[in-house]
Amino acid sequence: MSRLSRPGLWYLFDYGMVISTEPEPADWKALHRATGLDLEPAGSPYWARREDFDAGADSPEQYWTGVLGWAPGPEQLRKLEDLDAAAWSHLNPKTLSVLETLQKEGASLALLSNMPAEMSRRYTAESEWPRYFSRLYFSGQLGLMKPDPQIFDHVAAGLKARPEDVVFIDDNALNIAAAEKLGFQTVLHTGTIDLRAELARRAR
Repeated sequence: MSRLSRPGLWYLFDYGMVISTEPEPADWKALHRATGLDLEPAGSPYWARREDFDAGADSPEQYWTGVLGWAPGPEQLRKLEDLDAAAWSHLNPKTLSVLETLQKEGASLALLSNMPAEMSRRYTAESEWPRYFSRLYFSGQLGLMKPDPQIFDHVAAGLKARPEDVVFIDDNALNIAAAEKLGFQTVLHTGTIDLRAELARRAR
């Protein structure tokens, strides 16, 4: 079987839509029941206010107050945070298989995700997937988010790696373009990609 990794490289993964899949219809229905709002459409307040939440500018209370139009109480806030975390917890088995192989090969693995701080702390404490990574970088904790070049510079410095020695896998074309401009190797993770084949091709 072909190797997926090359010695000396870091493999830097995004989380949402790479390691995780998109929220399922049942997740949006649960949020609908909890809020009375249809939050799935792109123009909904869930998405309109998400950037500040992901960047660490808004606390959970500030974010959900903006989404709802009124401040939730502590119990409802906990419920909304639970539902939000559950919505993004569905994992892509193909990506997990690739991570398993990379780990067995001894590859250097890191993660860079635009994710609210509390959600990232929850996943780090409770989920299994962080075990694949020796470095975890989250926008909400850093106060920086993709595609800002500063977050890529921060990660490269933390990894003690030259950008050209980092393979960045992400589903967002803007993030990919920003990383490429800085010299990172990149893989755009689309819904049809064969990530195993793509990494094997690059490892030759």
